[in-house]
Amino acid sequence: MEKLTIHILLVEDSASDAHLLRQIFLHADQEQWQMLHVERLSEAIDASREKFTSALDNSQIVSQRQRRFDLVLLDLSLPDSIGLDTLKEFQAAVPDIPVVVLTGLDDEDLALQALAEGAQDYLVKDQITIQRLVRAIRYAIERSEILNQLRESEERTRQALAKEQELNELKSNFVAMVSHEFRTPMTTIRTAVDILEYNSDKLTDDRRIKYFDRIQNAINQMLHLLDEILFLSKTEAAKLEYNPTLVNLENFCSELTDILQLNAGNQHSIIFTFQGEPTQAKIDEDLLNCILTNLISNAIKYSPQNSTIWFDLICQDRLATFQVRDRGIGIPLKDQTHLFQTFYRASNVGIIQGTGLGLTIVKKCLELHGGHIQLESEQGVGTTVIVTMPLQ
Repeated sequence: MEKLTIHILLVEDSASDAHLLRQIFLHADQEQWQMLHVERLSEAIDASREKFTSALDNSQIVSQRQRRFDLVLLDLSLPDSIGLDTLKEFQAAVPDIPVVVLTGLDDEDLALQALAEGAQDYLVKDQITIQRLVRAIRYAIERSEILNQLRESEERTRQALAKEQELNELKSNFVAMVSHEFRTPMTTIRTAVDILEYNSDKLTDDRRIKYFDRIQNAINQMLHLLDEILFLSKTEAAKLEYNPTLVNLENFCSELTDILQLNAGNQHSIIFTFQGEPTQAKIDEDLLNCILTNLISNAIKYSPQNSTIWFDLICQDRLATFQVRDRGIGIPLKDQTHLFQTFYRASNVGIIQGTGLGLTIVKKCLELHGGHIQLESEQGVGTTVIVTMPLQ
């Protein structure tokens, strides 16, 4: 075996049996074998969990750093536990350490039952020799390592299958979403182009401008969708870069508000407020722009015309808190726990277009900043989204 030193925990309340095993260990290989002896199950559990603070064997002082045993020699009849319950309780408390059961001549049936319960082997006390002890310990450790490797392999396989199922579901949702979201703007473009091509001579200049605007809006809509998909693909592939620079948050948010207000026109009013001291924060400007644009755009999208969106920034206690409030359609309670799932949309959005990617992207951008997001919403009343991130 590769490990040079084998740490063994002996759990035995019989002083004579413990002395016998110590003598066998002394003759086995004192350089390789280190044994700690305890008399009660509770002490064994504490020692295995690295809570045991005193050594009980002559000069065999084991440091706190070494209190992880390779194997336990466990007597089933102890002052604080009897029979198979001893094994079950120990394995429930410390499931990752192999156990070899110690038994008397008339307890072999019990020992065999212990094997069925997960013990690696058993030793009859009156028949223990150096050879049997060494073989039992080595085989038990090797079998335990093999079982652990099998469990790890099984877990990796299970995770791979789960990931594959998740990816297949993601692909199906992606195809369905893209088909739906691209169909409307493409139909708009095709209809407008047909009208301009076959009825151009019948259209006034205002009507032509109107159809060209529809084409432009549809193209922008598709480009926005592609940008979201490409952004999300970067995050999934761990290729999204985090490049923090010093940013004046008040100026940044004020300028962003002006841009979004210009895009919203007269249909919505965005009110920005700032509290705290003017602060230079070390933040990725592009990612912050993505976060806030998504949140404010959502507030606009799901609010009625001529409504107000409140955008607040609070800088204090080394934290930046961004709050976006609206009086829009709100989010049903049943949907709120799913909103950060890819492609998920609330059940009350109706014909309002969207991809279900915005909040997923926001959360991933926040994770790079070490920030978090909180959402409070009531259907028919409105939504408040609170984002916090460290200033440094």
